[in-house]
Amino acid sequence: MLPLIYFLAVGGLLFLALRLACGPCVTGRGTPAALPIVTFGWALSLFLAVTYLVCVAFDLLFPGYAMYPTWAGLLPGFVWLTPSGFVIGLVESLLYGWYAALLFGGLYNALVARGRLA
Repeated sequence: MLPLIYFLAVGGLLFLALRLACGPCVTGRGTPAALPIVTFGWALSLFLAVTYLVCVAFDLLFPGYAMYPTWAGLLPGFVWLTPSGFVIGLVESLLYGWYAALLFGGLYNALVARGRLA
């Protein structure tokens, strides 16, 4: 649980710093080449959630090629083949998508607004 709180806190602080430094440009408003953060966040989160579901199905169908031991290090609190482990993995996949969208999208939009990217 501590790594999850850490990622949420760091992501929130970095996004807040970008927001204070750049203003509304971080959210993708006012610049034609900007990424809309909310749309980008949902797209990444759903992509990671669907990928997680496909991986769970793959591990159940082909246990000899299972990847779930790797997930234990990437998804804190994840336990294979338990209902709570499944839900934790799904929720953390969604949160990782938002984490990446806030940081990548915010940085991209800040750089576009300052004219460093075209």
